[in-house]
This record gives sequence, C-alpha cells and structure tokens, in this order.
Amino acid sequence: MKVLKYIIVGFIFGIVLTKSEAVSWYRIYEMFLFQSFHMYGIIMVAIVTGIIGIQIIKRKNIKDFRGLPIEIIAKEPGSTRFWVGGIFFGLGWALVGSCPGPIFILLGAGFLPMILVLFGALFGTFLYGLIKDKLPH
Repeated sequence: MKVLKYIIVGFIFGIVLTKSEAVSWYRIYEMFLFQSFHMYGIIMVAIVTGIIGIQIIKRKNIKDFRGLPIEIIAKEPGSTRFWVGGIFFGLGWALVGSCPGPIFILLGAGFLPMILVLFGALFGTFLYGLIKDKLPH
C-alpha cells in the first residue's frame, strides 16, 4: 500500500506533463531550434521550484519519511564531465524528442515506437555501468 502514493503522484505528474505539452515532440523540436519559449519556461519553473524546495528543506531541517534528517551533499568539483554528460544527454534528447521521464508517459499514451527509445535508454545506462570505472571522472 505504500507504493500507491508513488503511483498516484506518477499519474498526476504524467497528466501535468501531457497537458503542459512537455512531452510533445513538436515542443521539444521548437526548443532545440530556439523557436519557442514554452519548454524553457517549463524548465525554469522546475529550477525555481527545486531551489525553493531545497531552501525549505535546509532551513526547516525537514526529515525524510523515516524521520532522518535530509542531507544535501555538495557536488564534486569538475566541470568537464558535466559538460560531456550534458552534451550527450542533450543530443539524445534532441534526436529522440524525449527525455527519460516522458518515455513512460508516451508509452502510456499509446506511442509504441517509444519502446525502442526505452530500450536504448536502458541499454545506454547498462553500458555506462559497465565502463564507468574506465572513464575519467
């Protein structure tokens, strides 16, 4: 029964992304061609919401569901890996027309070719897991 609340939040998140057209290939295409502000606005709202949420967690000492304090660990220094990872992520997003979250939403909406995209995302993650120790971090 604990899982039910996560499933409900997932459904609500899927509905919000669908209604805001954040899962629309056309909207993503517009974003990468710098023809529309729509997706950039959604991303900025997410960033601002995240910043506010993190500040509330830090200032109010909010605890997790087990009652333990939430620790936000500072990221390791090193910008090259973030640039390279971001470029690969962005290229994949642009080529496929979907980032990882909407893959499941689009599958649920009946866009069956997204099965190939899901397989590619899972395979890429698996491949990274195999070679991550050999990569410079």
